[in-house]
Amino acid sequence: MKKVLLAAAAVIALPAIAQAQDVQTPGVYFGVEGGLNWLFGTTILGQYNSPYTGWAVGGKLGYDFIGPRIEVEGLYRQNNTGVGYPGLAINGQIQQASVMGNLLYDFNATGTWVPYIGAGAGVGFVDSQWPINSTVFAFQGILGIGYNWSPNLRFNLDGRYFGTTNPTVNGSAWSNNNITLLASVQLKFGSAPPPPPPPPPVVTPPSFMVFFDWDRSNLSAQALATIQQAANAFKAKGSARITATGHTDTSGPEAYNMALSLRRANAVKDALVRDGVPAQAITVIGKGESQLLVPTGDNVREPQNRRVEIVIQ
Repeated sequence: MKKVLLAAAAVIALPAIAQAQDVQTPGVYFGVEGGLNWLFGTTILGQYNSPYTGWAVGGKLGYDFIGPRIEVEGLYRQNNTGVGYPGLAINGQIQQASVMGNLLYDFNATGTWVPYIGAGAGVGFVDSQWPINSTVFAFQGILGIGYNWSPNLRFNLDGRYFGTTNPTVNGSAWSNNNITLLASVQLKFGSAPPPPPPPPPVVTPPSFMVFFDWDRSNLSAQALATIQQAANAFKAKGSARITATGHTDTSGPEAYNMALSLRRANAVKDALVRDGVPAQAITVIGKGESQLLVPTGDNVREPQNRRVEIVIQ
């Protein structure tokens, strides 16, 4: 029964294992990304700017450890402010570029749908006094979901907060806060190794079981019917051998039980011969009480242990 349960569990687990191997494997990846950027909470030269919708585009290079990921990302953002600042690089629009080092973590990393979180830090180049940009410290938080189309191709959609230390214009600092919605395509180099072939199925030879009364080797009507089935199975195979292995329970001396198990096996052999099986095709073995079908203590009369096992190979 234990072997049957283990085999059933293995069969149930196989599809999940196959999917995990097929969907995601460790490796270097490259991605391109683009989307929308909202600049908000911005004050330039003492004037508050309402949120304006802009756009963002960039790329990334990373390594996927299956769970954790690290990447280097370059991104360009542009937002039209609608406000003129003559003589400044931010006149009518704000442009900013960033180079970030990101650390991310994939949940359900070996699945098809992969939620993830992350954070990044790096350097930003933000519009300031023309023609010089402010070089500032940049940071971001990331929340997204990925879809593994194949072992090498992944699609992502994430939202992130991106901010920097305050750039300066004419000696006055302005706040830089962004919300970015990005879609990306991610290509992993190399391909997943093919899964190992499944083990060949175990072929169990036909087997039959004959049971005996306590301290007896004579065959009941039910036992004779079972032996007839075994003989028919032997004839159907055409060329085969039969092993008849006798067993006893634990009652009685061990040496006596060994002899009893042989008598039972020979009784089965004689019945097989009467049913048309050649005697030379039958091997007789006695195991005594050494291989119990139902484990018991000593001196226990267990009917299931008083048996002969007929195996056709």
